[in-house]
Amino acid sequence: MQTDHWKSSSVNEIQILFQGAHIQWWIAGGWALDLYLGCQTREHSDIDVVILRDDHLTLHDYLRRDWELFKAHKGELIPWKHGESLPEKFDNIWVKKSGELFWSFQVMILDTEDHQWIYKRHRQIRRSLQDIGLESADGVPYLKPDIQLLYKGGSSVIREKDLIDFERVCSLMDVESCKWLKNALLVQFPEGHQWVDRLDERMRKGST
Repeated sequence: MQTDHWKSSSVNEIQILFQGAHIQWWIAGGWALDLYLGCQTREHSDIDVVILRDDHLTLHDYLRRDWELFKAHKGELIPWKHGESLPEKFDNIWVKKSGELFWSFQVMILDTEDHQWIYKRHRQIRRSLQDIGLESADGVPYLKPDIQLLYKGGSSVIREKDLIDFERVCSLMDVESCKWLKNALLVQFPEGHQWVDRLDERMRKGST
């Protein structure tokens, strides 16, 4: 199945669609950072939405009449059957309109425990669910920039667009967000991380 055929939904289309699902959700990825910045800073080839694992069956039931959903695992896309509860190894869902060839959006599933979000790459990194998101002026929920940048900086491969996103957003983040991101990166990478010096610089400027 082709993974490079995209006709990405817009932020507004996602907002309209997900408002009817009656679950918690947030825009993620590069679009989340652009919502934080208040403008689109670059082209986006796709759009990501995050939900809680507790809500994944509710979302499937809501979407299944008009959409086809596939669970991604180890490079393979497998049809997600209605009523099929997904174990923790499945956290990435690809979605397209029924009968169409092009993908519309991806859904990332967040694992939680005791009302806390858990960072899957290092389960010691956690945060209250009440403190993982913000809302745009148009009422669109999105992941906070420090959490989104952790996903980008914590990846095994940091892409050029991730570096550009980091530099744009770091210069505007407050000291507490920079401190949280720095500490989280050093938990995952105790030997150090390439973004730490830039975060330290931003914190020095932000505290003067």
